[in-house]
Amino acid sequence: MITGASSGIGAEAARHLASRGYRVILVARGQAELESVARSIGDQAVAEACDASSGEQVLALAERVRSTYGAPDVIAHCAGAGQWKLIEDTSPGEALLMMQAPYLAAFNITHAFMRDMLARRSGVIIHVNSPASIFPWPSSVGYAAARWALRGLHESLCQDLTGTGVQSCHVVFGRVDSPYFDHNPGSAAKIPRIGSTVRTLSTDECGRVIAQMAERPKRELLHPFMLRFYGWSYRLAPALVLWLLRFTGAKRR
Repeated sequence: MITGASSGIGAEAARHLASRGYRVILVARGQAELESVARSIGDQAVAEACDASSGEQVLALAERVRSTYGAPDVIAHCAGAGQWKLIEDTSPGEALLMMQAPYLAAFNITHAFMRDMLARRSGVIIHVNSPASIFPWPSSVGYAAARWALRGLHESLCQDLTGTGVQSCHVVFGRVDSPYFDHNPGSAAKIPRIGSTVRTLSTDECGRVIAQMAERPKRELLHPFMLRFYGWSYRLAPALVLWLLRFTGAKRR
C-alpha cells in the first residue's frame, strides 16, 4: 500500500514495486489521478481514494482492503505537503494541514493494519521523510515540526516492534525534481546553500530506493551520499551543521 500515490515519489514507488511482482494499492485523495496511475501500471494496481488524515476513512479503507486482498505486506508512507514559512506567517489552519500529511496519514494507516502484521509476524512500514526531520533550516517551522512528528512515529515504532517480525524504516531524500517548488514560490530561496552540494534526485530514483527498502529493510537511510555525509556530520558536530544550515538566500523581515 502506497500513500501519496497519485503523483511524484508515491506513483514511482508503486511502479517499481509492481515491476517486482507486488500488487500495489494506491492511496490518495484524488480518484481520477489515482486511476490514471493505476492504468499506467496495469492489472497489478488498484486505486483507493481516501483522505488518510481521516481516521474514519482509513478504517473503512482497511476493511475493504482486508476483505478483498488481505493486509498489506509493505506500507510506504509517501504522502506529504507543506510550505516553508516562519511561524508568524503560518496560520493555525496551515499548521494543521501540514501535520495531517505526513504525520496523521502515516499514523492512521499504520494503526489500521498493525494488528494484522503483528499476527502474521511480518511486514515492512516505510516512512518517506525530509532532511528537515533531522536538521531543520530557517523559515520552515510548521513543515519541520510535521516531519519531526513522522520521524518520532518511526522511532517509537522501532521500540515497540522489536522481536515482532514487523519492521519500521525511515527513508530521507534530499531535493527531488518534483513540482513542489513550482507550487510553492519562494521556497527555493530558502534552501540552505550547502544543499547545492547534494545532487537533485528524480522521482524515479526515489521510487527505486523505496522498492529496494521494501525487500531489504533498514532502520534508516539518507539518500544520496552527500546527504548521508551530512547526517554523519550532524551526529559528530550538530552545532556546526545547524550553523551552516542558517545560510540561505532568504532574509527575515
